[in-house]
Amino acid sequence: MQIHVVKSKIHRVKVTGADLNYIGSITIDEDLMDAANIIEGEKVQIVNNNNGERLETYAIPGPRKSGEITLNGAAARRVAPGDVLILITYALMEVEEAKAFKPALVFPNEETNLLR
Repeated sequence: MQIHVVKSKIHRVKVTGADLNYIGSITIDEDLMDAANIIEGEKVQIVNNNNGERLETYAIPGPRKSGEITLNGAAARRVAPGDVLILITYALMEVEEAKAFKPALVFPNEETNLLR
């Protein structure tokens, strides 16, 4: 049997932009993606602490050391610049593998979204 487990989490980043006219996705500073082991095109669950919204989209890399967190396309309607988000990815694993697995947990600077 396989189960879904948390693979990575970027905890408490601020939305820096919302671009309704871009074709889908979330743009994430590539340094944050690397730290959380998130790859381009990977499905990301977005939890908005400000309004309770939960949605899913896919990750695209933003400029390094920019702190960029931009929701694109329809997802832009679910956030406002300054909202605080938690970004989560999941992996499918065998139960025994999941018991030993340690997710990548990233806690960036809450003001700048940069790694500390």
